[in-house]
Amino acid sequence: MMTTVLALVVTALGGAPAPAFDPALPARKDVLATLQAGHPRLLAGADTFPAIARLARDDPLAGAWYAAIRKEAEALLAKEPSRYEIPDGLRLLATSRRVVDRVYTLALAYRIEKDARYAQRAFKELAAAAAFPDWNPRHFLDTAEMTHAFAIGYDWMYDALTGEQRGVIRGAIVEKGLTPALAVYRREPRAGGWHRVRHNWNQVCNGGIAAGALALADEIPDTAAEIIEHALASFVLPSREFAPDGAWAEGPGYWRYATQYHVLFLAALTSALGTDFGLSDAPGLAETGTFPLYMTGPSGQTFNFADAGAGAIRAPQMFWFARRFQAPVYAWYAREHARPEVLDLVWFDARGDAASAAALPPARHYRNAEVATLRSAWNDPNALFVAFKAGDNKANHSNLDIGTFVLEALGQRWAIDLGADDYNLPAYFGAQRWTYYRLRAEGHNTLVINPGRKPDQDPRAATAITRFAAAPGRSFAIADLTAAYKEWATSVARGVALVENRAVIVQDEIELPAPGDIRWFMHTRAEIAPAPGGATLSLGGAALAVKILEPAGAAFTVMDAVPLPESPKPERQNENKGVRKLALTLPGAARGRIAVAFIPLRGDKAAPPPPVTPLSAW
Repeated sequence: MMTTVLALVVTALGGAPAPAFDPALPARKDVLATLQAGHPRLLAGADTFPAIARLARDDPLAGAWYAAIRKEAEALLAKEPSRYEIPDGLRLLATSRRVVDRVYTLALAYRIEKDARYAQRAFKELAAAAAFPDWNPRHFLDTAEMTHAFAIGYDWMYDALTGEQRGVIRGAIVEKGLTPALAVYRREPRAGGWHRVRHNWNQVCNGGIAAGALALADEIPDTAAEIIEHALASFVLPSREFAPDGAWAEGPGYWRYATQYHVLFLAALTSALGTDFGLSDAPGLAETGTFPLYMTGPSGQTFNFADAGAGAIRAPQMFWFARRFQAPVYAWYAREHARPEVLDLVWFDARGDAASAAALPPARHYRNAEVATLRSAWNDPNALFVAFKAGDNKANHSNLDIGTFVLEALGQRWAIDLGADDYNLPAYFGAQRWTYYRLRAEGHNTLVINPGRKPDQDPRAATAITRFAAAPGRSFAIADLTAAYKEWATSVARGVALVENRAVIVQDEIELPAPGDIRWFMHTRAEIAPAPGGATLSLGGAALAVKILEPAGAAFTVMDAVPLPESPKPERQNENKGVRKLALTLPGAARGRIAVAFIPLRGDKAAPPPPVTPLSAW
């Protein structure tokens, strides 16, 4: 099992070099010099909870959120504590997250209501987890999240706990959280390497462990100082990944997880020590709150590239970003998508509205991750929206999805990304990763050239959007995809354009060294009615015309979302029921241009398709 875990952790050591960011960090002897006395000091201070009580009384939305949280706290009083469960043989993570959620819920209810029942139920939860044989350090996310839960429980409920109860929590944090983390920081044999990576594992592990150290810093100062010193140095690595403009190469789903713990670390440092030592000044961090805005389509679904689902991003950290960077639009987004959670109330910000979102440019190119989104309007559920990526197949959680796109119009998502498959499939993060349909190019809305059993894009390819323009009447992004297909092609380029807010064009220009088979795919849940030179898609009472503009005489075929005859067919992978795909094949072609227009049907007629021009003329 250790091999599988490490394969996930070290995947993203490669990738585009990040810009220099080297904040001045304190020496170990100085790191706790400004430690705030007493409790609470993690994410909250003595005045935080009275302020939340006033907020819940005076703001109807916050009041409704608090009522829901208190109702859940009341329900937890009758539930049994969490148990040590590793159902897949690898992860305790579901249990750790359950404990995190329960402790936050019960601790907030205790602080607001002054009702000891909530504190004692929270201690019961923590005592049960303290008795676990371990917190599963072989999959260290589990350990870090559990340490996070214990840190909040200890800090927020300190005055409600007896000395004996504090000892139980403190002992578990040290034994099951901080001690295995020190083994990693000290680079002891077989301890793990999450402190050296640049992706979500770094933020989650450092953030959770640092919370535990800060909760106990006045009681175990030497250990806490060593941990915070190591965590600060390690945390610089993922901090660099937001440059230059806030994107996250693991996709919007892992953006949420990474920034959840990124902000936990920064906020805990600030509340406990009065400073984050300049880490929040990392280039791109101020802009990263725009990433979920732009990755979210008019339907509320996200452009779920990499291992992700398309659901809305619910992120209390958007409130923190709004406050830290004076960006009211982030707070608006957080309110629109809240679940809610306790931290939604801790960081609540009433600023921002739909008009602040509508003032944003409708198109954006994110560098480093190399993703672009184009839309006809903000705050219009029927707007045209297309999102498109180039990017790096080596990025952590990446799929072979260079060139893929999703498309929305008339309130529907027409071109979909299937998302991740089951992480417990054999070698999902190892040698079999590129055999699974959902992770291959054929499982995305992109090109496949000369299909076969091998990976259908170069797993080490890094590509970029080479031209981007956002202007009234025509916005576009063009990417050079050649590196992804270098085994089969001498040149591959894809352009995506939004034309006059009435149509989207996806255009490919391909050159091969010898005649071969070029396949174009688009996955959809819509009903498909093939027609000469295109097809009509129907979904949710809306219709979309799909027209093949080039090559002349080409026609779509309709396929199930299953492996091609030439492709690997591993067992147990998702069957993708309810999904079909439009396919276009150029057999025996040495070069070609494929241009497809997507035009919403308003009434009985589609707008006329735009003319085709070479990508060089865009």
